[in-house]
Amino acid sequence: MNIEEIRTLIAQDMESVDKLIIQRLASEVVLINQIGHYIVNSGGKRLRPILAVLSARAMGYTAERHIDLAAIIEFIHTATLLHDDVVDASDLRRGHETANALWGNEASVLVGDFLYSRSFEMMVDVGHMRVMEILAKATNIISEGEVLQLLNVHDADTTEERYLNVIRYKTAKLFEAACQLGAIISGSDATQEQAMATYGMHLGTAFQLIDDVLDYSASSDDTGKNVGDDLAEGKPTLPLIYVMRNGSEEQATLVREAIEQGGLEQLDAVMAAVQATGAIDYTAKTAREEADRAIAALSIVPDSPYKQAMISLANFSVERSH
Repeated sequence: MNIEEIRTLIAQDMESVDKLIIQRLASEVVLINQIGHYIVNSGGKRLRPILAVLSARAMGYTAERHIDLAAIIEFIHTATLLHDDVVDASDLRRGHETANALWGNEASVLVGDFLYSRSFEMMVDVGHMRVMEILAKATNIISEGEVLQLLNVHDADTTEERYLNVIRYKTAKLFEAACQLGAIISGSDATQEQAMATYGMHLGTAFQLIDDVLDYSASSDDTGKNVGDDLAEGKPTLPLIYVMRNGSEEQATLVREAIEQGGLEQLDAVMAAVQATGAIDYTAKTAREEADRAIAALSIVPDSPYKQAMISLANFSVERSH
């Protein structure tokens, strides 16, 4: 299946998710409505709520609570984006100006807080303690991942292991939660629940690794953000870690200094080193291995169009150009 066929498969469910998102965004505070609608409608892939829907359907779920869970997952994700863009001082996301660029940091942080608290209101409405437990733990781990990433900024001694740990906390955890929740509300057994969680964790890791690839190999028109953003912020992502470990002394020194100083003065030279050392291929290969682990985790899930869609999403995560 391609991504459009997947969207068609769950079109009715996702229409319900979008309606619920708009409904629960509503606030008497006009600025919350403005910023919330702006970022939710700014062209995201809706990948995390799609996973919540697919995982529930793949496990035979026929009721409606997966709609609530998908909307909750999207609210948590949107809140993290608002906070991320403030921390990173980003001015472009998905090809649009960021909320903080338009309304300021204070408004963006506070609306992110609103979305977090609204998502917890919605969790209470679902009325399932295990759902509350998974989502509460996930939001906590995501926050820890944000702090871990902050500690790695401008640290050229960040190892691949440390970096992958940040990804699993900051990005993959919400993928994992989305898939695990689909199994939980379906009444799946512990083995199936763990299989879904494992799929989500490896898929989320693969997805972020390809984002790292695109930061050094795609244009801003393709990615919807500024090329070299990670380098400008002094973030030691996997392509840079690979250059420092496997490149020449000159290439390693160049990248080390670029990470420690931040900025884009050496962007062209760093991108040349990333290409010359095979760092892009290595990162893409690592992402492919993660996607394959995600697919393997689904082996115990009964075959269905929804399972096939999840396999296709794992392949899409590493084959995409944006």
